[in-house]
This record gives sequence, C-alpha cells and structure tokens, in this order.
Amino acid sequence: MAKFKDCKRVVVKIGSSTLTHETGHLNLRRIERLVKVLADIKNAGKEVVLVSSGAVSAGVAKIGLTHRPHGTAEKQATAAIGQNELMKIYSRFFSDYGINIGQILMTKDVFSDSERRENAENTFNALLKFGCVPIVNENDSVSTDELNFGGNDYLAAYVSLVCHADVLLNLSDVDGLYDGDPRKNPDARLIPRVEDIDSVIAAAEGVGTERGTGGMKAKLEAAKLVTDAGIPMFIMNGHDPEILYDLLDGGHVGTYFTAK
Repeated sequence: MAKFKDCKRVVVKIGSSTLTHETGHLNLRRIERLVKVLADIKNAGKEVVLVSSGAVSAGVAKIGLTHRPHGTAEKQATAAIGQNELMKIYSRFFSDYGINIGQILMTKDVFSDSERRENAENTFNALLKFGCVPIVNENDSVSTDELNFGGNDYLAAYVSLVCHADVLLNLSDVDGLYDGDPRKNPDARLIPRVEDIDSVIAAAEGVGTERGTGGMKAKLEAAKLVTDAGIPMFIMNGHDPEILYDLLDGGHVGTYFTAK
C-alpha cells in the first residue's frame, strides 16, 4: 500500500519456524531468497533492519544434535555456537549483492536504561548511515528470565521503537490474523486490517509451532507496542519472501495494523 511505498526505515522480523525446515535445520534456500528481496528493497532507497531468529537451530545443526536442547545452559551454548554460523550465512548471501551487515545482540535491559538505549540508537543510526543492514537477535547465550524478551516478536517491536522505524514487517508461518484458527477451521477468514488491537488480543492463542516461541498472541502484543507509538505493522507469510514486493509496489499483503 502507499504507506509502505513512502516508508524510509523498515524493520523486518523473521522467526524460527519460517527460517527452518521441519527437521529444525536452517532453510538455506528461503534465507537466500529473503536476502535477495531485502537487498532489492534497500536498492529501492529504504533502510532495512533485520530481526532474525535461528541461532539455536544453527547451533544444533553445527554440533550434530538430533533435537533442540531443553536445558537453559544447553540452549545458551547452542545459541553461542549458532550465532556465528547464522551470521556467516547472512554475510555470504548479502555480500553477493554488495551489502555489508552488522550484528547487534540485545537484552531487555538495553531498553529500560536510558543511556544504553541511546547508545543502541546511535549504533543503529551509524550502521544504517554506513549502508549496512543491522541484523538483530536476542543475546541468548547470556540472557536470563529477567533480561529476555520472551520471543523475537517483542524484540522486533522494541527494535522498531529504538530505530524510529516507519513500519514493522512481521514474517510469520501464517498469512496473517484470522477470525479463527486456520489450522483447525478451514472456514477461518483472514482479517486484512485491524484498528482496535485490544479487541483481538484476548482471542489469540499461544505458540503456533514447536519451532516457534511466540504465536499469534505475542505478535498482537508486539503490534500494540509499535502502533501505540505511531508505527504500523504487518503480519504476513514469510514462506515466500517475494510477497514483500507486493508491498513495495503499493499492494496489500497479510494483516495491516494501523498506527495511532
């Protein structure tokens, strides 16, 4: 839609369930396609910030585990291993289009402390000024219950606030918000536009897939955070990253949450 065409600074969030195969390993073909589209959006004159999951999955694959770890220490260790692998993959794909990346790992206290928040804001601005794509993830290897965001849906919302983004694009494993659960009800209908988020948050369910951590309720709460601050948000299906071109061309995709 026209609002997206006029946007300058775009935050794109992609979750684990969209980045990985059913095996839990990274879907390299989808990551490569996503990078190509983001590079194209950047070439169209927009600043792009990517909030990406996938570190634990990359770490699990790197050390040959057959399942995702359940213990905190094991999750933090695989995240530490996987962050390096994930960034190597992004760096290789983005370099094909002449784009440099910068990694930012965050914990929630960055946003509650005014000095640290200002430092984070300055770092984002400098990276974007240099023409880089900042790639953000939660600092899972050191994060604790008191410091974590509870999922990258919330992280993407906070990043959008710090970056003063013009729009947040939440790439999910569903087409958008429905008036029912499309996995259980084939007659559920997509809701193309939401202006009153409070009215739909209560009806949302939790985790959508075993590989994801947020679910629709987390996405709606993230939408409330950003729209209350004047930033619109879209939820759309990230399985085909090229649907972002529809927005770039002024079309409508997924569910659009209007900003207050």
